[in-house]
Amino acid sequence: MSVEILFLVSLLAVLTYAQETGFVYNGFRSANLRLDGIAGITANGLLKLNNDTSQEQDGQAFDPYPVQFKNLPNGTVKSFSTTFVFAVRPPYASARVNGFAFVVAPQSGLPGSLPGRYLGMFNETNNGKSSNHVFGVELDTILSSEFQDINDNHIGIDLNGLTSEKAAPAGYYQDNGEFNNLSIISGQEMQIWVDYDGSDKLINVTLALIHVQKPKTPLLSLRRDLSPIINENMYVGFSASAGSLVTSYYVLGWSFSVNGEAQALDLSRLPKLPQIGKETSKVMTIGLSLMVLFVVSVLILGAVYVIRRKRKLAEVLEDWERDYGPHRFKYKDLYIATKGFHDQELLGVGGFGRVYRGILPTSNIEIAVKMVSHESRQGIREFVAEIIRIGRLRHRNLVALLGYCRRKGELLLVYDYMPNGSLDKYLYNQPKVTLNWMKRLRVIKGVASGLLYLHEGWEQVVIHRDIKASNILLDAEFNGRLGDFGLARLYDHGTDPQTTHLVGTFGYLAPEQMRTGKATTSTDVFAFGVFSLEVTCGRKPIKQGDTEDVILVDWVLSCWDRGDILEASDPKLRAEFVEEEMELVLKLGLMCSHPNPSMRPSMRQVLQYLEGDLPMPELLSTGISSSGLTFAHREGLDELAMSYPSSTSKAFSHLSSVAESLTSGGR
Repeated sequence: MSVEILFLVSLLAVLTYAQETGFVYNGFRSANLRLDGIAGITANGLLKLNNDTSQEQDGQAFDPYPVQFKNLPNGTVKSFSTTFVFAVRPPYASARVNGFAFVVAPQSGLPGSLPGRYLGMFNETNNGKSSNHVFGVELDTILSSEFQDINDNHIGIDLNGLTSEKAAPAGYYQDNGEFNNLSIISGQEMQIWVDYDGSDKLINVTLALIHVQKPKTPLLSLRRDLSPIINENMYVGFSASAGSLVTSYYVLGWSFSVNGEAQALDLSRLPKLPQIGKETSKVMTIGLSLMVLFVVSVLILGAVYVIRRKRKLAEVLEDWERDYGPHRFKYKDLYIATKGFHDQELLGVGGFGRVYRGILPTSNIEIAVKMVSHESRQGIREFVAEIIRIGRLRHRNLVALLGYCRRKGELLLVYDYMPNGSLDKYLYNQPKVTLNWMKRLRVIKGVASGLLYLHEGWEQVVIHRDIKASNILLDAEFNGRLGDFGLARLYDHGTDPQTTHLVGTFGYLAPEQMRTGKATTSTDVFAFGVFSLEVTCGRKPIKQGDTEDVILVDWVLSCWDRGDILEASDPKLRAEFVEEEMELVLKLGLMCSHPNPSMRPSMRQVLQYLEGDLPMPELLSTGISSSGLTFAHREGLDELAMSYPSSTSKAFSHLSSVAESLTSGGR
């Protein structure tokens, strides 16, 4: 395999964007929603749950990917949060029209629903049945005695039917306790927040005008366990029902998250509602014409300046790339964002290029821009197409790649900016800030959740192949996000990966990977096990000593063999941790690092062990014993050493001797 092909292949999995546990839409122009009935998306990015028909029909819009609300079918529902901005415009102010609802449903749609009084959610035969497994928050504008409505302008919490468990007139509470009434059909832009606390089993619904900060006092609060209603995997979306009057139901932006507060919407980026009763006078027509002529004149006079500037900021843009509009960044924007790629904005230099911090001029969003070379044009079209395809990956524990730009011999990749940098700087070299055990455990769980999504949660299997502390980035809240997908590989579910080229970092490589070069989900699990021990012990996988190097996995095993596995914990933690949690992670790290791939757990099992949803087996039952943890085989290292230049022979010789000492009495 040539260097150019290897380079392109190794970058195939670069674009990651969190989905399993969260997403945000600041407008829906490029959104991949499932639309049913009369729902659609306007040219400027508004989600419209109806068209201009006067017939009774329903419209539904769902995010196409299922959300995991439970770790087990009979488990408890996790906390979740959503917020969206909406507006309802009837044909005239006093019209009584149907409302719409936010819905959590077992499938991305509501088959069998009827238009009219059922909001497109149910019909007369299934309304109120526990078999529906539907949770909804209705914005109702009709008084229906059939459903025991409190008035014709209310917000209600619905569980399997349209008779609300609790409802309140539309409005919000000010900080001084005064209540402000709102009219849902006023046509005003409003924002609603729906929050469920999985621990307290508490549902809160809050409403306010769009530019009013989220009120401290919710409009509705209901204490109810949603576990019997919400299944393990569900879909989230909206449902509306159009009546005989032409009414417009708009959603301008939408954010959703599990196990965390929904990301705040960027109100400045939301699409604009169409103007009502727009009339153009002769004066406006003449003025607009003069303005257009003036602008055209200015453009003509400034043509020379624009041409010169374009030459400086020229980028590669071919016809086939125009279909990737939302993922393609302008070089000019990136140039301005990074202050001309100034050295003061340089975050670091890695194996694949230089990384700069920047702030997008149009949205003030912080980004990280990685510059890599692509002198060879071979396969670049396929590579960019793969970037866009993988861009559908969404998970809050993966570093999101927002898009790309091509200019001359450079490929620029645009990532979410992680303000707290990489995890390794908090573990080694006497860091200024030492992460406490709670944050470390949250990082380990987060990386496990991200890996589970890569292995099982997407349309293809994604093998990362380089899991280590330096590739885990921390966001503003010190949540761990798996990044640097430069070595990742993809393959279809149910097939075997074809890669046989050994890549990765020594100390994290599984024994079978060192023998054959083949990476699998099991080799990712092995690397995760070493990574977990690295974070827990505050030690690198291979520690250089005066006489011989110490293998981290072997050292933790020796502590366990002596009956004091907690001795392996990072001294910088000063024993400030929950012993049961520490012991669990250390033993789980040893289990994941098992020399036999068939004895390693899957990432789904790993996450269940960490969350306490599944009891972890005893180490002795997995074949781990005092005879040692055989994580490398001599013959595999010998074959590996022969395939590399002689300049590395000393390092491989040392690794071989270490492996020999570990395998001499192993099982």
